[in-house]
Amino acid sequence: MYKSFKIFLVVVFVFSLSAAFGQNKHFDRLEMYYSQGHYKRTYRKAGRLLDKPEYDYSMMPTYYRSISLFQLCQNGFWLSRHPEALKDAERMFNEVKRSEVGTKIFNAHMYELSWLRSDMISWAGDLKRMGDQDGFEEVQDLIDRLFEEVPNVDAGNDANQVAIETDPNEVESVEIIGLRGEILTVAKQQIGTPYVWAGNKPGGFDCSGFTSYVMEQNGMQLPRRAADQYASSKKLKAKEVQKGDLVFFNNGSGISHVGIVVSEKGRPLQMIHASSGSGIIITNVEKSEYWMKRLHGYGTYVK
Repeated sequence: MYKSFKIFLVVVFVFSLSAAFGQNKHFDRLEMYYSQGHYKRTYRKAGRLLDKPEYDYSMMPTYYRSISLFQLCQNGFWLSRHPEALKDAERMFNEVKRSEVGTKIFNAHMYELSWLRSDMISWAGDLKRMGDQDGFEEVQDLIDRLFEEVPNVDAGNDANQVAIETDPNEVESVEIIGLRGEILTVAKQQIGTPYVWAGNKPGGFDCSGFTSYVMEQNGMQLPRRAADQYASSKKLKAKEVQKGDLVFFNNGSGISHVGIVVSEKGRPLQMIHASSGSGIIITNVEKSEYWMKRLHGYGTYVK
């Protein structure tokens, strides 16, 4: 009898643990939709689960509704139609954080929080560049309050361990080859420079401030914002990209980041850029799930 009771307790414990943290097809779909950048779908699906009493045992719908809402808020048009959304996202985020299982949920999904932190830093920088000081301060304050202990998305990426190889099939003119080399020389001189909101000088850079500074030192004038740099650049196909060209990223709400390609044409894609957590570093894009998921396109100002 005692043995049977022990088995019963173990079964109950395992079931409850599985219910809280184990596989659930609805929660798996939320994770899938979010990872694919379907933030509206994630938000709607999570809301439907919250309306069903049978899911009251879990904080997962609240977690995904919160982080998808943070992503949706980065679209200015969407936010203008939902002015309370940012506060709602913070409220739900804190609700998860204060729950008994909040720490376990956050630890198990740290990669998502790291990506979200990086996206929000890019958003804050864009708000500052556009002159929206109030919006910038609101988002910066949120980042400081909610994501202070979340790691940098580029951490552990062997950022500066990059071998640059020459392309034996290079057919560009000597002048263009030299220009590409000078772009990388200026860019690499800034390695280690800290990330600074809206920074565009050697004392501190944001992503587009860095690219505009490097290109200006080589006689090219670029627009200030990453989205405008992409819009005015000559677009390239992946097979055409080489060192000195630009690579652009989209977080689901438009162009949010830009870097300078340091790899030769046909080689694994590597960029030098202003990382929000590490300053100016070199990153192997193809080894980063975060950057590969957000890779949008390529452009050049080298002519």
